Amino acid sequence: MADREMYLQIAALFAQTDEITIETTLMGEQAGQKKILTGEERMLPPGEHVYRETLYGRSRAVVCGGGHVSLALVRFLKLLDFHVTVIDGREEFANRERFPEADEILCMDFEEGLEQRDFGEHAYYIIVTRGHKDDYRCLRSILKKKRDYVGMIGSRGKVAMSFERLRQDGVDEEEIRKIHAPIGLAISAQTPAEIGVSICAEIIQEKNKYPRKTLEEEVLRGIRDENAVTMVTVVEKSGSSPRGEGTRMVVCRDGSIYGTIGGGPIEFAAVKEARNFSDVGGFSIREYDLSNSKAATLGMVCGGKVKVLFEKL
Repeated sequence: MADREMYLQIAALFAQTDEITIETTLMGEQAGQKKILTGEERMLPPGEHVYRETLYGRSRAVVCGGGHVSLALVRFLKLLDFHVTVIDGREEFANRERFPEADEILCMDFEEGLEQRDFGEHAYYIIVTRGHKDDYRCLRSILKKKRDYVGMIGSRGKVAMSFERLRQDGVDEEEIRKIHAPIGLAISAQTPAEIGVSICAEIIQEKNKYPRKTLEEEVLRGIRDENAVTMVTVVEKSGSSPRGEGTRMVVCRDGSIYGTIGGGPIEFAAVKEARNFSDVGGFSIREYDLSNSKAATLGMVCGGKVKVLFEKL
């Protein structure tokens, strides 16, 4: 049986670490039991009939600069479920009134904020300061950190000058090649909102090259809802099917849901099952076959199979 406290414990641990590996026993007397693995246990192969997954906390975006582009950018990043930090040393640009949607606002010097704070090993750094000098200072600080992405605004000429300065400062060429500059996809963006869209599009493109499983905020809200009754998780997929392995949703007594496993007839069938789920032990796996005549009962044929785990909350 899924334990709300276990999931809430996992969510709390993300304040200390970027990733957590858990195992769920799928068969036998221990079926349904979950365990958070230690670093040593993660190095060992999973046992038989065990579903192991590594969950990552919300992706972190660190926006250096509080100008017009940042205003649009923060809104878009929040829609993409990022934890967003804004850094700017000017009080009139780094305040809650200006950025009500930001998770964190640091009114301090860029280098101070970047060097004093730990944003984890998988952060996305976006440099959109008021000038070339501050852009370069941010870039030098960020290159000392582990990260998943760093992008810097600026014309091609100014970017070339910055890259040459990095070489003169002894920065490795491979590190320079990882910098996205000029930042954003080339969509002829002009306005702050358009530039924000181009930056977010590039971040999505990079982020989804190596998809990671997360406990989405929407799912966590469902876990905290006393009316929630069942956790639904995709544990295996093959062929053409809706969302991938590790996708979760929480189903309430009235049929309302938090999160999604892809929508459509499969989700409809899973929600119907989850509302009245009462298997012994509060734990079961169902398989939806979309590759043959069985798919007709779900109203679709897309050539795939999906295994779905139901856990009573």
